[in-house]
Amino acid sequence: MSMTRKSEVFVLGDRAVKRLGYGAMQLAGPGVFGPPKDHAAALAVLRAAVESGVDHIDTSDFYGPHVTNKLIREALAPYPDELVIVTKIGARRGEDKSWIPAFSREELTQAVHDNLRNLGVDVLEVVNLRIMINPHGPAEGSIEAPLSILADLQRQGLVRHIGLSNVTAAQVEQGRKICPIVCVQNHYNLVHRHDDALIDSLARDGIAYVPYFPLGGFTPLQSSVLSDVARRLDATPMQVAIAWLLRRAPNVLLIPGTSSLAHLNENLAAANLNVPDEVMAMLDGIATQPTAEHSEHGALSQRA
Repeated sequence: MSMTRKSEVFVLGDRAVKRLGYGAMQLAGPGVFGPPKDHAAALAVLRAAVESGVDHIDTSDFYGPHVTNKLIREALAPYPDELVIVTKIGARRGEDKSWIPAFSREELTQAVHDNLRNLGVDVLEVVNLRIMINPHGPAEGSIEAPLSILADLQRQGLVRHIGLSNVTAAQVEQGRKICPIVCVQNHYNLVHRHDDALIDSLARDGIAYVPYFPLGGFTPLQSSVLSDVARRLDATPMQVAIAWLLRRAPNVLLIPGTSSLAHLNENLAAANLNVPDEVMAMLDGIATQPTAEHSEHGALSQRA
């Protein structure tokens, strides 16, 4: 399944990318730890994504750790000129599969070099700084120290562009005073709408917003409404959630992840799903219901 709406692009850093990309996190083992259950299948999904027109892949060397980046290199190197690989630093994995803040100069520098080595590149196109004041969601606090370190690595030529992940609007404002910020990656979907104002503010300034967990945090009632809409549109709930996000704002870039070729094709097909205005209004109403909180590092609600 190829994406046909190739005009649906947004600038990420200094590169125009299609708004529907791919997230590599689920290629690692259970709990985003260890090798994939099917190495060959993981490589096949990566290759199929790029062959279908995906030009924006999200990854991190703490997925595995060191698993998804090595898979990406094995599957796709030498990389197509149009492919933008976005990675993330700011955490490390414990032997118990825990997610541990890694904000010291030594840790951040090592993380950049680990990503460079395992991806097999000389410079990282975009690096998101994952803020770990609260690993489970944005929490106020200064990000000046770690972001200044990453900005130093950018000046050294190791990083082209910098983004932020798991941040508040105030932290985005603080970050933009330290260095240019090209994207923000937070938990956001039909029901988890805390970043509505932030998305619109970033759109006005030409900054990409990259939501994760497009189906995370739904109550049974909300899931029922989404399923009803999906049946009406002859689509799956995941496709509807993706299509809603694509219509939400022009600066939204999506990185749905999967280790399944079938689900990859299903996700990419959502780029062509037409959601009428009255259905958009119905979906917007889902957010009035209570939501459950999830995080990238919590129990994964996304399918494999």
